[in-house]
Amino acid sequence: MNKNETYWKTNLKYLVILLTIWFTVSYGFGILLVDTLNQFTLGGFKLGFWFAQQGSIYVFVLLIFVYIYLMNRLDEKFKSKN
Repeated sequence: MNKNETYWKTNLKYLVILLTIWFTVSYGFGILLVDTLNQFTLGGFKLGFWFAQQGSIYVFVLLIFVYIYLMNRLDEKFKSKN
């Protein structure tokens, strides 16, 4: 496998992992598990409601920064092999 294929395979692996986290938090915690999570509170709000309204947004922003970090590391790794 050449370095371009390795680079893109790693990039796609990162995307699949991060999109799975995004889906789990937004759809799983915000919709499917809302009744279970509502048994707990965070800052005076039911946890399911909090994930649907605020938590998923925080996770999305965090995933953007994680992706930036991972891609910068990946770019540096493959840039040094030129």
